[in-house]
This record gives sequence, C-alpha cells and structure tokens, in this order.
Amino acid sequence: MDSGNLIWIFVAFVAYMAMMIAIGARYMKRTSNSADYFLGGRGLSGWVAALSAQASDMSGWLLMGLPGAVYAFGTGQVWIAIGLFIGTVCNWIFISGRLRRYTIRANNSLTLPEFFENRFHDKKHVLLCISSIVIVVFFLVYTASAFAAGGKLFYAITGIDYHIALTVGAVVILLYTFMGGFMAVCVTDFIQGTLMLVALLAVPLVAYGIVNGNGGVTQLLEASGVAGGSASYLSLWENGGVPYRPIDIISQLAWAFGYCGMPHILTRFMAVKSQKELNKSKSIAIIWVALSLAFACIIGVVGRAYLYPEILGTAGADSAENVFINMITHLFTQQYALPFVAGIFLCGILAAIMSTADSQLLVTASAVSEDIYKGIIRKDADDKKILRLSRVTVVVVAVIAYLIAWNPDSSIMGLVSNAWAGFGSAFGPLVLLSLFWKRTNMAGAVAGIVSGGLTVIIWDYLPLAVTSEGVRTNLGAATGIYSLLIGFFVSLLFIVVVSLCTKAPDESIIQEFNDVADKSVEL
Repeated sequence: MDSGNLIWIFVAFVAYMAMMIAIGARYMKRTSNSADYFLGGRGLSGWVAALSAQASDMSGWLLMGLPGAVYAFGTGQVWIAIGLFIGTVCNWIFISGRLRRYTIRANNSLTLPEFFENRFHDKKHVLLCISSIVIVVFFLVYTASAFAAGGKLFYAITGIDYHIALTVGAVVILLYTFMGGFMAVCVTDFIQGTLMLVALLAVPLVAYGIVNGNGGVTQLLEASGVAGGSASYLSLWENGGVPYRPIDIISQLAWAFGYCGMPHILTRFMAVKSQKELNKSKSIAIIWVALSLAFACIIGVVGRAYLYPEILGTAGADSAENVFINMITHLFTQQYALPFVAGIFLCGILAAIMSTADSQLLVTASAVSEDIYKGIIRKDADDKKILRLSRVTVVVVAVIAYLIAWNPDSSIMGLVSNAWAGFGSAFGPLVLLSLFWKRTNMAGAVAGIVSGGLTVIIWDYLPLAVTSEGVRTNLGAATGIYSLLIGFFVSLLFIVVVSLCTKAPDESIIQEFNDVADKSVEL
C-alpha cells in the first residue's frame, strides 16, 4: 500500500481511537462507586443494551475468524453461525428478562458470581470464589484473542511489527476501560456495533457487484482452486471438499449452548433500566446478529472470488483470517481511490475487537475486586477502595492477556473456541437451572461449575488420545467433538443429580424463586 493511502487510513484510526478514549474520560467523571463502574446503575437504554451485548459478544471472530473459515473451507462453516444465531435468540427470549428480575430480587446482584451467591444463600462464599476463578482463567484467554486480533489487523494493514501493533491496540482498549467503566464500555460498544454492521453490509455488496462483472462468483471460485470444486465449496454439507459427519455439524451448532454462560453478555441483561427497554433490546439484537452473521459468511465467499488470483493462506500470502481486511484495502485504495473510507471500514474490524476486549476486562475486574476482594477478603471495604482496585485489576489482566497474545501465530478462532466452551460449560447449565428449576441447590451449583469447567480443560488440553500415527493429542482433536457439547451436558447432569441427592433449598430460597416467576410481583 502506498504511503498516501496509508496516511489516510492512519488518520481514520487515530480519530476513531481518540473518540473512544474521550468517551472513557467523559464517563470517568460520572463513575463514583462500584455499582456505576460495573453495571452503570442499571441505566442502559434498549438500543445501547442490544448493540453493546452483541458487539461485545462477536469480537474480532465475527470479522476475521468466521469469514476466514468460510474463505478457506467453504459455506459448510456457517453451521457455527447458525448455532450462534439460535443461541442469541434463545438467550434474549428466555434468559434476559428473568435474569434481570432475579438479580434485582437476589439482593440487587451486580455480577454473575454475586448472583450465584445470593441465589443460593451461600454464606461461605464458595460459589463466589469458584465462579470468580473461572471468570479470571477463561477471560484471560478470551481477552488474549481480542488483543491478538488487533495486532494482526494493524500488521496486515501497515506492515508494522505484530508486537508493536499488539501494544498499541492493547493500550487504547485499556485506557478507556480503565477510566470509564461499564457505561464507557457500553457507549463505545454501541458505536462499535453500529460501525461493524455498516462495514459488514457495505463491503461485500460493493465487492459482489464487481465480481459479477468479472465472470461471476461460481466461475471465480472454481478458478481459485477451492477443494472439491465450487459445488462442494458452496454446500452446507461439505467442509473443505470433505463430507461432514453428523457429529461435526452437531459440534458447530453446539456453540449455541455457550450464550447462557457468557458473563459479559449476561451483565447487559442485568443493567437494562426497565422491562420495556429490555423488550425493545430483544428485537434490535436479534436483527443485528442475523444480519451480521449472514454477511460475515458472505464476506468469506465473495472475498474468495473478489481477491482471486490472490489466494490467502498460501506460501507468502496473508492468513485467510485477513480476507475482510484485504477486501477493504483492495476496494477502497486500488479499485476506488477512497483511502479514508477504507480506514473507516477497517475501524469496523477494530471495533469488533475492542468491543469484546473491553467487556472482558471489566467483567474480570469485577470478579477480582467486587466478588473476591469485597465478597470474601474485605467485606467492609468502601466503594472508593473497590473502585481503585478494579482499575488496578483491569491493568493487570490486560498485561497478562497481552503476554498470552504475544505469539503472532496464535489462532483467533482457537482462542475464542476454548474460552467460549469454558464459560458455556461452567456457567451455562447453572444459569438455566437457577432461573427455571427451583430444586437446584448450592451443592448442585458447585458441582455444575467445577465439572463443566474441568471437562473443557481435560477435553481440550490434556493429551489423553493417540492418533493412528502414534502421536498423543487431546480428545477434542481425536474425536472432532467440540468440548462445549460434552462439558455442557456433564455440568447439567451433575447439577441435577447432586441437587436431587442433597438437601432441598429452604423456604426463603423457594419464595424468591416464586417471586421472580410471578410477573405480577413488582421488582
């Protein structure tokens, strides 16, 4: 890319990042206590809640990982997107309203671990401690994936060393999260969610018009050497020219189970200011995610045709995960001389990355300062001390995630997959049953979190299987089964069995459950 185009792209990036930092500074003045810092005083509007939840959900995976997977292997990769859409719809329809009511009834809980503790009247803080540890462990991996995506974005555009690019992105995200807390994160996420959607819709539509004039998508796909030919590439039932096994499709659809266990998404439900605003959020969020996932997959297909004869992922070429980046730079610096527009659309990818990393930093900080420090170590700690500790925690977590992301060869898709499985398995079944099954008790809750989290770690990280070549590998790689599919049902089984085998919840817990279930009761 020539220096003139690069300067305009830098101008767009600097303007965008300056705006994010300014928002953080603005909300720093309005953040006086931990309730403001972690939940914004339960004052989110419907639009901000919807776009903030979905922007923080999708991350760089939406604009890099998913289009890259479709680009490399074909439309068979859309099963993950279908699973995520199903999960999003179910989360908003069945979980959001009830969780908001229950967190208010359960002593106005500010965080997911605090909700678990209050829901089961855990006086010994066992649930608070275990769930906070799970959040810290898996969010370190998740935040690292966002930082890695930011580094790859800057490197792909500018050629700046990955590690320098990683540092710049991490510092900007850290600054506005450190200063403004939850409201700064949500307002920036709203802007980022809007920008992401505009970029997702505009770029593939413009590229498709050009592709049609150059021979059409099917012909160009065939010429680009897709595995199995264009018919296989465009089939939902094949992956990289190889027919899908039923378990492969089920494993990709299983991503849906992760939604009900994602702390950074669930906190948005808790923070909406009214049921009326929450109902508005549902429609907005579902439309946003349907359009975003569909067009992210279209980017992979159209990008394969549009960028030909360049084939990403081959020797000396960019990774397939850079397909959207390359489409934008080709379209608006080579096809059309609009480098500033290219910069704005590239900020859409940066937005996807930042909107997830900031939420993860904040939830991890809340787990350490609000749940572990105030809930267990210093119950009499005042709000100012907790606020200071929260900001220190944000810095520490960012530094550790930065170190995890230091390897430029780390896969965005792989990091997100592991963290998603961890949260979905450890928290998903417990959130569901704590909201809808009154017989769930504290023993079952502990068993569910521990069994779900450990199952994912064992399945994904321990070399318990041996390949036909005699190489030791993990069970996920050996079977092709996503760890979330196993972990979710292991956790669900443990919660049900242990709850039924131990003492039933006392009457006060049952009464709280009934109050939440009875919508005539004002909360």
